[in-house]
Amino acid sequence: MARLIDRDGLHRFSAGSRVLATGAAESAYRLSLDWACAVIGDGVELVSADELPAGTWCAVITLVGSMTALGEQIPEGDEPERAVRALERRLGERVGAIAALNLAAENALMPLITAAGLGVPLVDGDGTGRVFPLVEQTTYTLGGVNVAPLALAGGSGELVVLETAADRVEELLRPVVLSVGGWGVAACYPMTARDLAGVVVPGTVSLLMRAGEPGVPRSAAAPYGARTLCRGRILAVEGGTGQGPAVGLPSQPSSIVIRESDGLRRLVRLEAHNEVVLALADGAVVATVPDQICMISTSGGMVVDVDKAEPGLEVEIMVVRAAPVWHSERGLALGGPRAFGIPL
Repeated sequence: MARLIDRDGLHRFSAGSRVLATGAAESAYRLSLDWACAVIGDGVELVSADELPAGTWCAVITLVGSMTALGEQIPEGDEPERAVRALERRLGERVGAIAALNLAAENALMPLITAAGLGVPLVDGDGTGRVFPLVEQTTYTLGGVNVAPLALAGGSGELVVLETAADRVEELLRPVVLSVGGWGVAACYPMTARDLAGVVVPGTVSLLMRAGEPGVPRSAAAPYGARTLCRGRILAVEGGTGQGPAVGLPSQPSSIVIRESDGLRRLVRLEAHNEVVLALADGAVVATVPDQICMISTSGGMVVDVDKAEPGLEVEIMVVRAAPVWHSERGLALGGPRAFGIPL
């Protein structure tokens, strides 16, 4: 049965979207939440992919580029609709539902904003079950759906339609995003509801709405379970790991060293490349991507991004289990350690 995300549901969803979010920008999140509040009206229908008519065309919506830039450059407000309409013109089909690429903070809110603006349902699910840095690192890709054609709407009226092989989208998209002001709204991964039902990570919108309720444990936001690896104090943050940059990743490697505060008092080393991709305790591997490895501040309770880690900070390291498809051979090739330049 269809459900309705009303204003109360929006605030629970937005709170849940931050529980395990990495790479979020406070200004962009606040702007997106205000935007969502302004357009939600009587609410947005939330449906599972298999509740839609099988032939319904769906578009995946994501923010791309710098979230700091989004917070600094106020949107016109029509970016989501312009992106979807451009994709519709390319397809020759009308989009009847919206799905998310991932559900982290402001990137969770943009599909909801788009669905509200177009008056179509939002699909209860997303394309990662966590967050990856590249637009092609999705369960949609693993299911054989191409990210392109992709329509990008910039904040100053720009509109670009990109069609290329999936493994070149990131290479071509990044300079385009820079040229339109550093951020944009992308409509991509066009597919029917029949196809979407087979490749989406299901139920994750509902899960985050539950996780956003007061008193609900953080682990409720993890679709496939989570575990606490350790608690401790950051001793050092080192730029560079001795590994070369992974192909296509817009970052340089770094390492974070943590002394466990209780138990075995192990020395835990986190290797990061855009995100934490590997955890070692006293030299032994204890967690790797595709599982999500989160640093969470023990004082503020928020996820600490790699570039915000600093000596003296007390953190809890939580490992969030990825969707089963990420642990397949194809999933590991796309989102496992080697995809981030770690030769395991």
